[in-house]
Amino acid sequence: SRFDKVKTGTGKRKGENGKRKNGTGQLKTGERMKDNILDRKCKAFAVRIVHFYKFLVNTQKETVLSKQILRSGTSIGANTRERLNAQSNADFANKLSIALKEADETQYWLEILLESNIIDDNMFSSLNDDLKEIIAIITSSIKTVKRKEQPIKE
Repeated sequence: SRFDKVKTGTGKRKGENGKRKNGTGQLKTGERMKDNILDRKCKAFAVRIVHFYKFLVNTQKETVLSKQILRSGTSIGANTRERLNAQSNADFANKLSIALKEADETQYWLEILLESNIIDDNMFSSLNDDLKEIIAIITSSIKTVKRKEQPIKE
């Protein structure tokens, strides 16, 4: 269907601008790779959600829940993108925490659409599987940043 997985770009940001304004302003190599994966997955998911929204409105004639999932589903990527301009590790973790909340809300709306018989199991599983991957990456990133904030015990 039209909201199946969409491949987007090469995963490289223009000029490889994976910047975080703390210290040198540059992400370490491992962080940059994880961040690019997160950026690609969030953008591809947002594009799928836009197509899913169109399907819900045009085919299923569903206008209320579709707006909710459009808002929360596209907000995940917007909030993960904001982390690139974080001014500290705490700000970085906060941006990702907001994205995690939006992902959880999106999962809730998917469950409501499934349990209301507006979408079938295949549609739900396809979107939910991608969402679970994004949630796992965001959760891992938050834990990593918070671990870095802990003082080193001697």
